[in-house]
Amino acid sequence: MKLIVQIPCYNEELTLAKTIGAIPGAISGIDVIEILIIDDGSSDQTLAVARALGVHHIVRNKRNQGLARSFRNGLEACLELGADIIVNTDGDNQYDGRDIPKLVRPILDGEADIVIGDRETDKIAHFSAAKKFLQWFGSGVVRKLAGIWVPDTVSGFRAFSREAAIRLNVVSSFSYTIETVIQAGKRHLAVTSVPVRTNPKTRDSRLFKNIRHFVQCSLGTMVRMYAMYQPLWVFFMIGTLLTVLGLLPVLRFFYYYMTGVGDGHIQSLIFGAVFLMMGFIAYLIGLVADLIGFNRQLLEMTLERVRRMELAAGRGTEACHGRGHQSAASLAPPGAIEQRPERSETPHPPGPHPRGGRA
Repeated sequence: MKLIVQIPCYNEELTLAKTIGAIPGAISGIDVIEILIIDDGSSDQTLAVARALGVHHIVRNKRNQGLARSFRNGLEACLELGADIIVNTDGDNQYDGRDIPKLVRPILDGEADIVIGDRETDKIAHFSAAKKFLQWFGSGVVRKLAGIWVPDTVSGFRAFSREAAIRLNVVSSFSYTIETVIQAGKRHLAVTSVPVRTNPKTRDSRLFKNIRHFVQCSLGTMVRMYAMYQPLWVFFMIGTLLTVLGLLPVLRFFYYYMTGVGDGHIQSLIFGAVFLMMGFIAYLIGLVADLIGFNRQLLEMTLERVRRMELAAGRGTEACHGRGHQSAASLAPPGAIEQRPERSETPHPPGPHPRGGRA
């Protein structure tokens, strides 16, 4: 059983050592533990620090692509490298790496495909009251949309089984957290949560400028993902709203018309007719979108089958033995995977002890 801990990084030279140092060197039920860094076009010494710490693999983005794309590139690389379980954590040392055994346990026990670390944000001292409320409210909305129970839907500390990593498709450019939760619910993956510890804040988030920006981007992701998986319902609600708005002025016109004072109210009829037409068009769009949704499902099944065929062909095994550099890089087009030489050939660099032992 092979575990790869992937860490998306953007200018994390000051915190990367602590993040890696907290990752356990052995976990019961895990044979091999490796670390993969996704360097998202860092302009500081993140890459040099990662190499000095002796991480096993590095995926480099030549320019900054954002968290969601870096996460996706990391998943693809981990699959290429033969990971059975993938843990994602942040490079800013927000999450306590000592909780990784707790995070992977439900997957090892066959109880879950995805495990999300619950930060229990109501207990985090540096979270403001407004941020706690937004986290609680936002997670509630995502739970409703996804149809699964996840207390902390925006937590980036999470574990994926190999099966889940193959089936997920990250298309967002903002963040993978909300998208993968909704996808997991709609694709009937088993998702659970475990409480995890967090470390003191080291810096402000680089993912969003302020709370307003975060809410706007998160709301857009929720609407986009839900509409992608439930287009008929979304456009049915839109069409119904427009139809109701159209019926009200039409009924008003007919009321005055039947009472003999319809003169001067023709604008109500025109106004209502426009909204009724818009509602009808929304219903038609929903029907077309639903049919397109079935085509999307066929494409997802095709992509999943192609992934399985590629991995079964031995590309992942080759990458694990250092011969899959080109094939692994092709799945992360912006960069390439650097692999640390076998430890029998290279002495340990200074810093935390490189991971990769047996339980």
